[in-house]
Amino acid sequence: MTEPSEPSTLELDIDLPEVSADGQTYIEIFGANEHNLKNLTLKIPREKLTVITGISGSGKSSLAFDTIYAEGQRRYMESFSAYARSFMGEMKRPEVEKIDGLSPVISIEQKTTSRNPRSTVGTVTEIYDFFRLLFARAGDAFSYVTGERMIRQSEDQIINTIIEEYDGQAVMILAPVVKARKGHYREDFVNWRKWGYAKVRVDGEVQDIVPKMQLDRYKVHDIEIVIDRLKAKIEDRTRISQSVQTALKLGKGVLLLQYGDNKTRHFSKFLMCPTSGIAYDEPAPNNFSFNSPYGACQTCNGLGKIESIDEESVIPDKTLSISRGGLAPLGEYRDIWVFHQLTALVKRAGFNITTAIKDLPGNVLNEVLYGTMEPLTISSEKYGRDYDVKYDGLMTYMQKYFESGSDKVQDWVSEYTKTTVCPDCNGLRLKKESLHFKIDQKNIAELTMMDISELNTWLIGLETRISERQQIIGKEVLKEINRRIGFLVEIGLEYLSLNRTMQSLSGGEAQRIRLATQIGSQLVGVLYILDEPSIGLHQRDNKKLINALQNLRDIGNTVIVVEHDKDLMLAADHLIDIGPGAGRLGGHIVAEGTPKDVLKIQSETSDYLSGLKSIPIPAKRREGNGHSFHIKGATGHNLKNVDFVLPLGKMICVTGVSGSGKSSLIHETLYPILNHYFFRAKKEPLSYKSYEGLEHLDKVIEVDQSPIGRTPRSNPATYTGVFSDIRTLFTMLNESKIRGYKPGRFSFNVKGGRCEDCEGGGLKVIEMEFLPDVSVICETCKGKRYNRETLEVRYKGKSISDVLDMTVSQAVEFFEKHPSIYRKIKTLDSVGLGYVSLGQHATTLSGGEAQRVKLATELSKKDTGKTLYILDEPTTGLHFSDIQHLLDVLNKLVDKGNTVLIIEHNLDVIKVADHIIDMGPEGGIGGGQIVAQGTPEQIVKSGKGHTALYLKDELKPIKIKG
Repeated sequence: MTEPSEPSTLELDIDLPEVSADGQTYIEIFGANEHNLKNLTLKIPREKLTVITGISGSGKSSLAFDTIYAEGQRRYMESFSAYARSFMGEMKRPEVEKIDGLSPVISIEQKTTSRNPRSTVGTVTEIYDFFRLLFARAGDAFSYVTGERMIRQSEDQIINTIIEEYDGQAVMILAPVVKARKGHYREDFVNWRKWGYAKVRVDGEVQDIVPKMQLDRYKVHDIEIVIDRLKAKIEDRTRISQSVQTALKLGKGVLLLQYGDNKTRHFSKFLMCPTSGIAYDEPAPNNFSFNSPYGACQTCNGLGKIESIDEESVIPDKTLSISRGGLAPLGEYRDIWVFHQLTALVKRAGFNITTAIKDLPGNVLNEVLYGTMEPLTISSEKYGRDYDVKYDGLMTYMQKYFESGSDKVQDWVSEYTKTTVCPDCNGLRLKKESLHFKIDQKNIAELTMMDISELNTWLIGLETRISERQQIIGKEVLKEINRRIGFLVEIGLEYLSLNRTMQSLSGGEAQRIRLATQIGSQLVGVLYILDEPSIGLHQRDNKKLINALQNLRDIGNTVIVVEHDKDLMLAADHLIDIGPGAGRLGGHIVAEGTPKDVLKIQSETSDYLSGLKSIPIPAKRREGNGHSFHIKGATGHNLKNVDFVLPLGKMICVTGVSGSGKSSLIHETLYPILNHYFFRAKKEPLSYKSYEGLEHLDKVIEVDQSPIGRTPRSNPATYTGVFSDIRTLFTMLNESKIRGYKPGRFSFNVKGGRCEDCEGGGLKVIEMEFLPDVSVICETCKGKRYNRETLEVRYKGKSISDVLDMTVSQAVEFFEKHPSIYRKIKTLDSVGLGYVSLGQHATTLSGGEAQRVKLATELSKKDTGKTLYILDEPTTGLHFSDIQHLLDVLNKLVDKGNTVLIIEHNLDVIKVADHIIDMGPEGGIGGGQIVAQGTPEQIVKSGKGHTALYLKDELKPIKIKG
């Protein structure tokens, strides 16, 4: 007798939100202890805008993302069947007793920005998908040969045209079977003769099909089968109809009519140019996708750019000879085959390989690089005979290896490549056929290149400029495009274009794009958690962001934002301040309530919000060292012939609304010029006329927000190089010497000391078929990365894993007696990263944190006093008090004679700068000019641009808010 099975009913533990007397419902969190949180219990109002703030490292992200979002994700995963969950692994439950009233959670973080060059603003927002559909169904096709409108005709239309337009004329109906292809076609002629056809038209000449007929196989041919020869008359309609049907069947929908004095006309059931006869396939949405082989340019595979071997990189110094290493990939002369070939090549021309490359004639150098058809004679002393060999050229060899060599060889060749715009599609990514479908005289690529604001203008009144057929087909699609474009304009992204790659956006811009997509989805009852969406946003556009977040709230969603922006904090319905310190000194709720309530409670945040504390304006602005660097005529992207003067020895801020041209001028013009000059970097700057003043600088360092590593193996300790010193310290311990441990034993990247189950990662990645990959802690080492024997070696009671788990602030105290380690860790602490652990995975660092790790790495090196530092929004993720610490570090650099150039929107930084360069006046095509420059006081006095308006209030005496 079998045991009774368990009941099939599913017991659900449903936590209903608490309802207050006024009807307000809450998300209730009990006993949150994740990371540095100290047993937090709090209530967050549902369907309200809540801002969580506090100094960097106080526990904001631990509460918002590692507790609330993580629990929401875990509950979602548990909704799958036991069978599906068996493939996923267990998700760790956050250290929290209970969360009630939790809705489905969507997280919009900085670090989720796509690094794929195929991901663009258009694809992420799905606007490009709607445009693809629109062009496939309603686009007008034009010939890429003649520019004429392509036509398609039915069989009846073709028959009527032949009878009406060629009435009484002798015509020949032909079926095109071969178009511009090589071959002898012997078998085809035999088959056509068997089918009953007696004549063919070969390359414009009508011939009889005779036995053993064949063509020159190495020449390009056009062949049409002669289906019928007759006079076009209405009485012969049946005969003409049958001939047309046969010709279209054999010609696969295409027919050729010969009339008069060898004149021809093309007909097609598909899209065809009436003059040249070229035909297009029936358009489908994937014909307009650069991510599909049906639409992507075949030369660049839809990337718009190609990598090619750069001649200047191959021959960096033409004063050297081939034997002295003039050909950089080969190096100096060695007894290898390629040098024997080169010796024979230049010797044949009357030179030798000791001749300077600059003295070799152009034709000889061309043969060295690209090869020669004439065989080379190489004498072999070893075998006492001569060899005739072919030489293909150094560049040809390198290109071959770049396309099909091993990864190692490809990496070697890539050192000598440069990225250029694809010559076939000119950077437009699509096939030429796809680029000749138009709506209102614009192809799809032209629309994606427009700024959102310009595209919005083009869409207004489009219905009146297109045909009635296009209006009917495109009505619903255009409605959806207009709606989504409207959302992008509403959140201040009108300066972007749809073809802008996601990897080129700041963390804040990427978040706001995802925010626009979520608003467009019109979901209700969802909990959204955002991580500093104001990054990269000028004060003028803050109101747009706040309105977007409030719209998301008003349609019935709960919005939680981790933020340091003053305007956003004051606009919140509910404000939570976590602190009072960072790391182990944080994790408490210092204040919560409405912004007015929080202002009444004394805390670090409320002191800055109320004006009790502020970042002081310097009593005197620096004069600089009297030198400057000057770029003339910068015209890249939206820059309008900008003359840019950079005074040296000062702290300089480049300001302006989003899209005004700051990055184009600094990151894509100034930095590539200097980087190429000092370090021979290959990236080409945007177009400019000239520059001067390089002699006053000796180094340039760019500190941007790109990740410090793509995998969890990279962390602040490895990036700054301090981990090598720590490993060396552990090998000097007596226990290590007894066991014979070397530094490699304490590395989690090589076999020996690491946990082999997770290969030193501490995490295992579970690949999901239908969801993003999930990381779970390794069961063997419990996330410690190392095996038991390695962890037994301890310094001051701490294993190597314990050291990686320390926060930077703890490590500063722990390694105080070791100068080489202390210096690097102290620098991390000084840039406001005291709360970050030494071994924190690089993939979990925000853009601002990654930038400050890079900054600390550069600061720990010795400066020269003539260095230019370029920083892009270094205040990202920083509280008011942390900004003061960062400014102290940057001021020390400038005081030593260096120049610090900061692209920044934060007014606390802008007001303390020695010199401001304000770009604008607007974003996109409305920007690209220097509106004003000078000290903050001079900018305010000029009254030009949006920055002056907001800076004016910052320079006024502080009024304390009650």
